[in-house]
Amino acid sequence: MIKEQGNFFYHHISDFGRFVLKTISGLGKFSNFSSKFFYWLIKPPLRYKLLIEQLYYIGNKSLFIVCLAGIFTGMVLAYQTYFGFKLISVDSLVGPVVAISMARELAPVLTGLIVAGRAGSAMAAQIGTMKVTEQIDALEVMGIDSFQYLAVPRIIAGTLSLPILSIIFLLIGNLGGWFVGTSALMIDEALYFSKLGEFMFIEDIIQGVIKSFVFGFIISLVGTYFGFNVSKGAEGVGKGTNRAVVWGMISVLTVDYFLTSLLVKIL
Repeated sequence: MIKEQGNFFYHHISDFGRFVLKTISGLGKFSNFSSKFFYWLIKPPLRYKLLIEQLYYIGNKSLFIVCLAGIFTGMVLAYQTYFGFKLISVDSLVGPVVAISMARELAPVLTGLIVAGRAGSAMAAQIGTMKVTEQIDALEVMGIDSFQYLAVPRIIAGTLSLPILSIIFLLIGNLGGWFVGTSALMIDEALYFSKLGEFMFIEDIIQGVIKSFVFGFIISLVGTYFGFNVSKGAEGVGKGTNRAVVWGMISVLTVDYFLTSLLVKIL
């Protein structure tokens, strides 16, 4: 009986140890991968054509789903806020609450999650497919660094695209909140805008933009990292794509907490 219990604890401790070592090894590889970006960022040749292509793919191609999510998020948030505030007779504050919530949290976070699901997965799938079909090896044979050719333009494009998409999300979301607030909930339009100007500050928008830059960088970095680290075969590409989406979303939600704690003290 005692021997069986000892074996039970031994196996569990061994499994936990392997998990810790695997996690530390993975963090080390990811840190090394991240440092390569800063090395190649300013080193020529700068591939402007690839950068523009990625800006178009990540930014323009994500515009429709970002606008759709933004307008309905603003409309739903206005409804929910109104019915809560009506209980304490402060329904005139619906506009500021919607605007501040969108600017500080919802616009950067939801835009990040959308881009992680759409563009992050595409980065991992594209690079992963090139790896399993040995196209990356062909680039290296031709003397082209695969990281500088494939990863750097995608990471830069993701970092630049997400703040723009986040601002569009914020604008469209506020339009949706304004439409519901003044048309469906019958809040006075002049009162809606006066309260908005009284409580909304530029620091709220800056906070969201800073978050968007960080989220865009992380999502692109995670997507390219898992693309370069897929195993052989179609199954490996599928697993790499799935991990890129999952870890991209987890990173956005986790980093959001620490950024919020930091930015609230600074701004």
